[in-house]
Amino acid sequence: MAAIVLNGITWGHSRGITPLLAASQRFNELHPDVEIRWTKRTLQEFADFPIEKLTEQYDLLIIDHPWVGCAAATNCVLALDEYLSAAYLQDQLKNSVGYSHQSYNYNDKQWALAIDAATPVASYRKDLLENNHVAVPQTWADVIALAATGVVAVPAIPIDMLMNFYSFCIAHGNTPFINEDVVIDIETGVKAIETMKELYLQVNKKMFKSNPIAVAEMMSATDDFWYCPFAYGYSNYSRTGYAKNLLHYTDTVLVNGEKLRTTIGGTGLSVSAFTKHKDAAINFAAMVVSGECQRTLYVQHGGQPGHRSAWTDATANNLTHDFFTNVLPVMDNGYVRPRYNGYLHFQDNAGYPLHKCIMENGNAVTALNEMNIIYQQSLLHKKTTVAV
Repeated sequence: MAAIVLNGITWGHSRGITPLLAASQRFNELHPDVEIRWTKRTLQEFADFPIEKLTEQYDLLIIDHPWVGCAAATNCVLALDEYLSAAYLQDQLKNSVGYSHQSYNYNDKQWALAIDAATPVASYRKDLLENNHVAVPQTWADVIALAATGVVAVPAIPIDMLMNFYSFCIAHGNTPFINEDVVIDIETGVKAIETMKELYLQVNKKMFKSNPIAVAEMMSATDDFWYCPFAYGYSNYSRTGYAKNLLHYTDTVLVNGEKLRTTIGGTGLSVSAFTKHKDAAINFAAMVVSGECQRTLYVQHGGQPGHRSAWTDATANNLTHDFFTNVLPVMDNGYVRPRYNGYLHFQDNAGYPLHKCIMENGNAVTALNEMNIIYQQSLLHKKTTVAV
């Protein structure tokens, strides 16, 4: 048994666990005294158990960037700028995919490294569209017309609906969270919800229980759905042999004359402040998020890198039928969610009134009022917590 054992926690999809296992195996071969063991959880399990509690049990944690406000308030993970060289961090900044690297920087501290990058993008079954002489939609009107035929899929669980709500607010001219009174002004919010209803009221009802992975599985395993206008992209499904049928990924459509700007996701790698093996954990983090590892070992084992050099790499794009080339413009145009300590209360709860409103064709103002109450609750937490 190795002298040092690091425990890590990640999410249970091939994109989340497989590249970490590969990188950890290689790290152990280079450093025989260090063994890294990974536990995987569902995305919902991550949401249900506070990350700040997980830092007491795990040395390495895969996190979502809106959590960094909590990290800054609790200091339960290491500020990596205090341990990594300025040159390393400058390389990460220079090679950020959209705002992925910056999203983990809060109060001028780097609480995680962008190990993975993602945002909602369009996906389609090229074979089905071509066989049926249907063009890939370019505008919102195209999406609605295709949805009327029953072949459009879209993730419509509360959290995904909320992320897309932000996008449609921006498409209608205003950005959410610009003040502390309301999430968005009523006029813009109503327009966003009513536009979303145009699509969601036409799709198969199973979508209201489907996340992006479920949608990608449906589209790749059956011939029922040909196109999805926005779902967090998974390069795995654009790789030959991963699923029964190949998915291709592309840019979002035009809404009000502009490309729909989507809400970036992806994940960061943090190091627990409670780790007893600080140097080993930091060394592994630095290796796995380096450009060299990200564009080779990491992407080769199913990863979706956070380092830009992987996204522009010819080999990575050949492996994924140009997933990275096609998705990069959407990443670069992505919207970054709030990260204040307390925001996650909003994210965990505000999708439910929105989901109910759209699914039942309810009153948009009523839903917005409920979302504003949740917003005020989240801000109370922010105001009673002093960030350090």
